[in-house]
Amino acid sequence: MIFRKVTDLIGNTPVIQLPMAQSESRLYIKVEKNNPGGSMKDRMARNMIVAALKSGRIQPGGTIVESSSGNTGIGLAIAAIEFGLKFIAVVDHHAAQDKITIMRALGADIRYVKGNYGENEVAVVERQRMAAEIASEIPGAVFMNQSDNAANAGGYADLVREIICQIGKVDAWVGCVGTGGSMTGIAHGLKVHNPDTVTIAVEPEGSIVFGKPGKPYYQSGTGTPEGDTVGLVLDYSCIDYGEQVSDVCAFETARYLARRFGLLVGGSTGGAIYKALEFINNGTIRGNVALVIADGGEKYLNTIFNEEWLKERDLLSEQVWGQLDSWFALSSVEEGE
Repeated sequence: MIFRKVTDLIGNTPVIQLPMAQSESRLYIKVEKNNPGGSMKDRMARNMIVAALKSGRIQPGGTIVESSSGNTGIGLAIAAIEFGLKFIAVVDHHAAQDKITIMRALGADIRYVKGNYGENEVAVVERQRMAAEIASEIPGAVFMNQSDNAANAGGYADLVREIICQIGKVDAWVGCVGTGGSMTGIAHGLKVHNPDTVTIAVEPEGSIVFGKPGKPYYQSGTGTPEGDTVGLVLDYSCIDYGEQVSDVCAFETARYLARRFGLLVGGSTGGAIYKALEFINNGTIRGNVALVIADGGEKYLNTIFNEEWLKERDLLSEQVWGQLDSWFALSSVEEGE
């Protein structure tokens, strides 16, 4: 097929099945990093803009403003080009530098928050405050506010249709939870098709989504840090299990997938895959287990794929690799099965 614009490339991403040692389950991973902006957030970013244009909140040639750790910002930058809009991205030091560089390359106006924050502290509260302030100062500008924007969750309807078409019945879905848009939209959609689908939402240790004590964490673009409030878009009723994963398990899983399968995934995806494998092997879920590569590891080459960076922060663990070896059927990979 020949497409006429980059946003036509959003969606219809492939699915890869990884070999499992546990024969009663199949692990399917939808490669959302194949979207033009490199993440699943392309879907919802464009959907938020389309919804705002239809409602009249955004006028042609207008300005959109958003607080983002990077992936939503990249998606908005691409959609802003399509619709002839200006885009201002409010970021903090926690965002991967590669994501910021991509947004800037796409024409986004980058604004940094100010303040003394640790490198593992997310300044999301200040980001959102600043984004709202900037939007209020520019005539006709709109703060997209993905955390409370209903069009966030609505942006994943096509993903649900695609995954069902690709693998059939989905017995369990494991996803990262940050603003809650992807988890809410996908979980609701899957449960419409199969009310028995088990949904597992994964946040970093230190995130407050499920009421655990807050503390700093390194995983980017996921979870809700201490001091922030959980977004209105998150619907807890569609989540069967709320789980936490450590930075060590998340990052080591991402590194493991690169070395064992040649699959570069981001840290939050590593965490979701680790928890999916844990739930499969403790017998909580069975059958067709699905999740997404929320974004690719190409955006984290200087952090989670840098052993010196990990070593300096005590984020390396051979034990995690041993656990993963026991969960995957590596011999089938080596034999080409």
